[in-house]
Amino acid sequence: MDTLKGWERAIEQAEQALVEKLFRIEAEEAEVVRALLRTCDEQAVVCSSHRIVVPNVYTVELPAPVYFEIGSHLTAVGQELTDRLEHHGERRGYEWAGPLTVRLDAAEQIPNGRYRVRCAPMEHITSAPLKAPNG
Repeated sequence: MDTLKGWERAIEQAEQALVEKLFRIEAEEAEVVRALLRTCDEQAVVCSSHRIVVPNVYTVELPAPVYFEIGSHLTAVGQELTDRLEHHGERRGYEWAGPLTVRLDAAEQIPNGRYRVRCAPMEHITSAPLKAPNG
């Protein structure tokens, strides 16, 4: 009977550890998404009453062990973050400075030890208005 109770306790502890890990991962993921959206909002430039331009290239830097742990899922995670950011931009009426991209990258030094979000417009984008073609 004691053996059965021991196994039961071990299974409960393993189950509890799994639940805690899943919730911690979900909380961390939600925090990264919020940071990504916040970075986008903070970099918004109001050009006119109908035009708000935001950077289009975002990089989420992760500690190397986390980056390599994600491994084969990097493309899927990057696409999910891109989709969420695109949806956020649509709701806010943002205009991207070019094709939207969210990349994941490994970094040696992360200030908070968990992640860092960086953004920039693509290098070929300028702030000069487009000229109308002569016609």
